Amino acid sequence: MAEAAFDLKGMKVLITGAGRGLGRAAAIYLAECGATVALNDIAASACEEAAAAVRAVGGTAYAYPGDASDRAAVMGMAADFASKAGALDAVVNNAMILRYEPIEKVEPAVLEQMLAVGLMSPFWGAQALLANMDAEKGGAIVNMASPVANRGYPNTSAYSTVKGGIVALTKVMSAELGPRKVRVNAVSPGSVPTPGALGLNDPKVYEQRSKTIPLRRLGHEDDNSQAIAFLLSPAASFINGEILNVDGGIAAAG
Repeated sequence: MAEAAFDLKGMKVLITGAGRGLGRAAAIYLAECGATVALNDIAASACEEAAAAVRAVGGTAYAYPGDASDRAAVMGMAADFASKAGALDAVVNNAMILRYEPIEKVEPAVLEQMLAVGLMSPFWGAQALLANMDAEKGGAIVNMASPVANRGYPNTSAYSTVKGGIVALTKVMSAELGPRKVRVNAVSPGSVPTPGALGLNDPKVYEQRSKTIPLRRLGHEDDNSQAIAFLLSPAASFINGEILNVDGGIAAAG
C-alpha cells in the first residue's frame, strides 16, 4: 500500500463495487488518507471483509452489501451512511461487471446487467450525493472509465459501450453539476492484474501487454487509488470534467 499522500480528513465517501480489486484498494487508501468510507458490493462477504480491512489499518468503514444498479438500494445506503457519518461528501462509482466475448455471443440478459451495473448505477450514485451532501460545501464524484472507451478492442463490445457512456456522462455531469459545487471527474486505469481481470486473461497476456506500455510495466491498484484520492482532494479543487488516464502512457501512444 502506498503512503497516504493526500489529506482527506473529515471527508465521507461512498464507493460502489468495493468488495475487491480496485474498489477495495481505493477504500483502504482513502481511509488511510483520513476519509470515512462506506463500502458497497453485491457480494456480502466480500463487502464485509473489505470493510474489516479498512478498519485494520485504522480507518472508519461501513459495509453496505447490495446491488449498485438498484436505485432504491443506493439511495438507502447513502442516506444511512450520511446519518451515521454526519454527511456524504463524495461518491466513487466503481461497480462494474467484467465480461469479454465475441459480439455474436452477447445475450440480452448479460448486456442488460452490464449496462445496469456499469452505466445506470453512476446515475444513482450522483442522485445519492445530491440528496445527502451539504449544498453549501458541495461534493465530488469520481467515475471509472477505461482506455477501451476510446480504442477498439475485439470482444469488448458490451464493456466498451459502458465505458464510452461513462466518459460522456462524466462530461455532462461536470457541466450540469458544477454550478451546484459538485466536481465530476473520471479515472481511466490501464491494465491492472486484479483478481477479476486475471479471471478473464491468461497471466502471459499481461506479461506481453506490459511490453507495449510506454512505462514498460503494468498498473498497480495503488496507482488508481492515488488518482482517485487526488481528484477528491483539495489539490483538485479546480479540476472538473477530466478523464484522468492512469495507464502508463497507453492513451498517449495510441
